[in-house]
Amino acid sequence: MFTGLVETLGTVAALEELDQTSSGGGGTSLTISDVQDILGDAQLGDSISVNGTCLTITEFDKAWFKVGVAPETLRRTNLGSLQKGSRVNLERAVSASTRMGGHFVQGHVDTTATIQSVTPDGNALTLRFKPRDSTVLRYIVEKGYVTIDGASLTVTKVEDGLEGWWEVMLIAYTQEKVVTAAKKAGEDVNVEVDQVGKYVEKSVVGYFESTTNGEFAILEKMVSKLVDERLKALGK
Repeated sequence: MFTGLVETLGTVAALEELDQTSSGGGGTSLTISDVQDILGDAQLGDSISVNGTCLTITEFDKAWFKVGVAPETLRRTNLGSLQKGSRVNLERAVSASTRMGGHFVQGHVDTTATIQSVTPDGNALTLRFKPRDSTVLRYIVEKGYVTIDGASLTVTKVEDGLEGWWEVMLIAYTQEKVVTAAKKAGEDVNVEVDQVGKYVEKSVVGYFESTTNGEFAILEKMVSKLVDERLKALGK
């Protein structure tokens, strides 16, 4: 479990597709350097968030650590596109004394999103994202949380639909602490939506399934019709 408050930025030292060492396990491994500030209490097997992805430390020294990257992780995230010298957001797993200044983040990336635009607003930056999987938009609400490359950010605007998107604003302080601020339109980010929305959705679905005598599909059609009528009324 993480908070979405990035602790430090690391540098990719190596991304090996077939690491035959004992710490590589015969699969893809990622080595991150320049991270001495967060390795003072590190242990083998510790969880660490790399660009919002929960990974396991398999080897480390004073200033670097290695993690294994599973095939599913490569499919779900942007980690496979990292190159030597790339910068990444890092956060250690929460401890009993951690301040919960962000929100509950699992480090389980739901999808990637493409940056559509980066717009200066005073000393802040407004970034617009279009998700690869548009279904995640139902969990993204204005003023709610979303995790971008491991950073807990507040949604400032959202547009639903197949071509939907959402926006966040990076204040000057945040721009110095996360890798996302240096990215350009067209680049991808890792996205984890607020898990609370998923639990609420499943609970509501379960409730209606148990109280509609197996005719939940009818209720879904009714709700869908009401939503469509509302969108038409709004001219969308």
